[in-house]
Amino acid sequence: MASILEKTQTLIQANLHAMVDKALEKNSVAVMKQYIRDAEKNLDELEKATATVGGEVKTMERKYKEYKKKADQIDRNIDTLLMQGKTDLARAAQTELNTNRRLQEQYHEQWVRQQKEFEALKNARLKLQAKLRTIREEQRELEALMRLAKSKETTVKAIKSLDDLTGAGDADIARLGESIRSRLDRATAESEMYADRLDNQMDDVLGKSEIDLQLEERKRRLGLSEPAPSMDLDEESESLEASDI
Repeated sequence: MASILEKTQTLIQANLHAMVDKALEKNSVAVMKQYIRDAEKNLDELEKATATVGGEVKTMERKYKEYKKKADQIDRNIDTLLMQGKTDLARAAQTELNTNRRLQEQYHEQWVRQQKEFEALKNARLKLQAKLRTIREEQRELEALMRLAKSKETTVKAIKSLDDLTGAGDADIARLGESIRSRLDRATAESEMYADRLDNQMDDVLGKSEIDLQLEERKRRLGLSEPAPSMDLDEESESLEASDI
């Protein structure tokens, strides 16, 4: 049990500030995570040891009380035997009493000693649990701070890049803007060109249709239009019936 208490005491006395400084220096919480793993393992061993010693304490207490009760009974019996004049029996009973008193004292000493160790283990367990909670909280805070620091570094880097662009990079931005405007001008010109081409095509089609209509009118005036194809009797009859309707 001594080794467990020694390891526990080492973990309890671990310098939290030194761990935090080391974590910040290395930009990593690995040192704190290792402490947590060690503490959790030691806490598990400590709880098992505490339960074992607690059981021994109860055993020592029970044995002590058993021998004390028996010794007290023998002590009363000796008085009775002496009063009855049974010296030989009283002598044998005294021998048994001496043995019981010795065992009673031994169990009492073990009980007291184990009780102290039990209390020490319970106290160490509580302290280690408290230290473990503190370390976990520090770990979470450090991780949050490191994420924030990383975000700030990214922001500073972006701002520095903007400063470069608005400072010595003004000429580059101007060239970039001019290039974009040139591409836009070219795209606008191409769009206008295609639009003109489409308009011309539409004008050609519409103009041709107008001319064809004019020529047809002229042919009718000159009697040059081709006569409409004649209908056969059936078609003529159907046409008349349709007109009657």
